[in-house]
Amino acid sequence: MISKLSKTDKILLILALGTLIFSELMWFKGERDGALFVGLWVPSILGFAIFLKLIKDKK
Repeated sequence: MISKLSKTDKILLILALGTLIFSELMWFKGERDGALFVGLWVPSILGFAIFLKLIKDKK
């Protein structure tokens, strides 16, 4: 399944996962407002990945 992903897809998934982990680290360090702000980036990154996939499939 992973071999079917393009290089861009893999990069965006790694970025989303890294952002999620960074957000959780901030949360447990006590920086709750910052963690919530950074945590909201994850769906945005994944939405952007879906958008790029739709544009690629349309061509």
